[in-house]
Amino acid sequence: MLIEQTLEKMNAMKLSGMAESLRQQLSSSQHSALSFDERLGLMVDTEWDYREKRKVTSRLKAAKLRYSASLENVDFKHPRSLDRQVVLSLGNCGFVENRHNLVIIGPTGIGKSYLACAFIERACRRGYKGAYLRLPRLLQQLAVGRGDGSYARVLDRLARLDILAIDDWLLAPLRDGERRDLVEVIEDRSERATTLIASQVPVKDWHASIGDPNLADAMCDRLLHKAHRIELKGPTMRDTKANPKTSNEAKR
Repeated sequence: MLIEQTLEKMNAMKLSGMAESLRQQLSSSQHSALSFDERLGLMVDTEWDYREKRKVTSRLKAAKLRYSASLENVDFKHPRSLDRQVVLSLGNCGFVENRHNLVIIGPTGIGKSYLACAFIERACRRGYKGAYLRLPRLLQQLAVGRGDGSYARVLDRLARLDILAIDDWLLAPLRDGERRDLVEVIEDRSERATTLIASQVPVKDWHASIGDPNLADAMCDRLLHKAHRIELKGPTMRDTKANPKTSNEAKR
C-alpha cells in the first residue's frame, strides 16, 4: 500500500519516469542486489530520459515540419550531386551552434524541402528550437501581424528560433511591403541565429526577384555571409510517370 501511495505521489509530481523505473525494479529480482544509490540513480536516469524525450517531441511539434524527415533517411543514391560527407558534417549541427546559414538550391522535385525538414529535425533532437515555413506563409503571417497588432510578437517569435527554414524562397517577385517585412526577419536573425533557405531560384537571380537594389543587397549580404551551400542538380525525384487514379480507385 505504501508503494502504491509513493507511485501516486510521483505521478502527481509529474515524475512518471521515476515511477516507471520503480515499478520495473519492484517487478524484477535482478535489481535486488543493487545498492540504494544505484537504484536511485536508475530512477533519476529514467526520469531524465523521459523529460528529454518530451522536450524533443515538443520541439518537433512546434517546428511544424512539412515532412516526417530525418538525415538518416536521406537518399544519396539518386543522381542529384548530394555529397554524403557534406550532409553528415552539417548533421553535427555545428553550423547552428556557430549561427551560420545554410542555402539549398536546386530544381523542383529534387528533394530540397525534405532536406530542409531533415536538418530542422536533427537540430530539434540536438536541443535547438526550429521551425519550417514556406515563404508565402511567412509573408502572410507578417502581413496579418501588421493588421492585428501582433507584428512585433511575430518578429520576436521568429528571432528566438535557433534555426528557421524558409522554403520556396523567391518563387515570385516580392512586393514592397513584403520586401520590408522580410528584411526585418533577416536582420533580426543575422549572426544571432541560423536561417536555412531552400529555393529553386539560383542565387544570381535573387536580386531581381527581391526588386529593390538596396534591400536586395542587405538581405543577400546577411543570408550569404558565412553560409554553407548545397547545390542540387539532376532529374526530379517525384514519380511523374504514375498513371492518375480513377475516381473509383481514389475512393479506396
